[in-house]
Amino acid sequence: MIGIAGILLSLVLLMWLAYRGVSVIILAPVLAMFACLLNGGVPLLGTYTQVFMTAMGGFAVKYFPIFLLGALFGKLMEDSGCARSIARTFVHRLGARHGIAAIVLACGVLEYGGVSAFVVAFSVYPLAAALFRELDIPKRLIGGTIALGAFTFAMTCLPGTAQIHNLIPMPYFETTAFAAPVLGIVGGLGMFGGGVWWLNRRMRAARAVGEGYGAGHHNEPTEFDGATPSFWVALLPIVLVIGVNYALVEWVIPSWDTAFLAEDRFGNTGIGRLRGLWAMIVALLVANLTVILIHYRSWDQLNRSMTAAANGSLLPTFNTASEVGYGTTIASLSAFVLVKNAVINVSPGNPLISEMVAINVLAGITGSASGGLSIALAALGDTYNQLAVDLGVSKELMHRVASMACGGFDTLPHNGAVITLLTICGLSHKQAYKDIAMVSMVIPFVVTLGCVLVLSVVT
Repeated sequence: MIGIAGILLSLVLLMWLAYRGVSVIILAPVLAMFACLLNGGVPLLGTYTQVFMTAMGGFAVKYFPIFLLGALFGKLMEDSGCARSIARTFVHRLGARHGIAAIVLACGVLEYGGVSAFVVAFSVYPLAAALFRELDIPKRLIGGTIALGAFTFAMTCLPGTAQIHNLIPMPYFETTAFAAPVLGIVGGLGMFGGGVWWLNRRMRAARAVGEGYGAGHHNEPTEFDGATPSFWVALLPIVLVIGVNYALVEWVIPSWDTAFLAEDRFGNTGIGRLRGLWAMIVALLVANLTVILIHYRSWDQLNRSMTAAANGSLLPTFNTASEVGYGTTIASLSAFVLVKNAVINVSPGNPLISEMVAINVLAGITGSASGGLSIALAALGDTYNQLAVDLGVSKELMHRVASMACGGFDTLPHNGAVITLLTICGLSHKQAYKDIAMVSMVIPFVVTLGCVLVLSVVT
């Protein structure tokens, strides 16, 4: 029992201390060793170097190209004006009649193409503020509007999305970014529709009592006067990310002779575990080169952007890698067997339900969608993969449910993306968190649960 208490206490401390601003890179190894200490009979240094660091390093080695290329892509899209051009076009085309939906779709397109949520928020907020001011929509709804577009359907549901939350499950289930497309589209439409309905309802309620945009707000944006490319030129890199990725996973890579992967020097693996990863690396590389070629006259600025992005990619890489190391270490403890059995026994005949519960809980505790997903799959990924085989559950469904589940309880108040979004918008938790929570936590959880329950009946 002391071992289980140690695991639970380390998780609680991880949540509380991360909320207090302590770096996860520091917390993860310290709290992993704390859990080992309470478990008893565990060699701490051996576990740290051979379990924690091996898992952390393995994740960093495998996914660093994605983090690096994704950070480069987001920064290049931002500094070239492409992100702003896409967002502005949606606002101009839909804004007068469908202001909230316009902002959500602008965020969604950027997020789907691989632009980070932070860049999406920075790019779209000035346009959202101007549109909401013009339409006299309360500013407090901007947080929920951006969160709906950046933290939900485009991040976890839609097949092919270039976000890391859609890529982490690939090697565990030997799938690609396009896994379970029907489920992803249905779930995405549910989250989008439910979120827009909620925000429009809140807007109408505010207007009924005479509440408008308001005055005296913090961090009001200044007018952007820089040149931006045309919408179609700006959209081309995002189209290439999706198109190149799909072509590679469906046609190009399957035609290659990859028998060499069975050799020890290549990890004695198979193409099923690498196909999706290879495809996304090439797709992001092509998209980055396209942005550079389109804006080659601004090479000096783009070079500065790439340097900043390369440096900026290190922190999220090692934050997530540290959480993987933590999860793997916890999974190696004897006490974890009881925790694992308890999670699986939530629904012993249906791994989709237990997977959804485990990832949601861990995402909420860590305050991170990618962190909760990484910890859960590092600890239980092989188990879920085997359960899927034994029970005849589609691995593509396991992948999609894992991705969708990580976008539920992750946006509790201590979530870093929520705090950053509120800072960008000049809003407080008191003003905006209710709507952020509804569209990025409650509705996604309900939609994911509904999808899983339906799948449990029909499969």
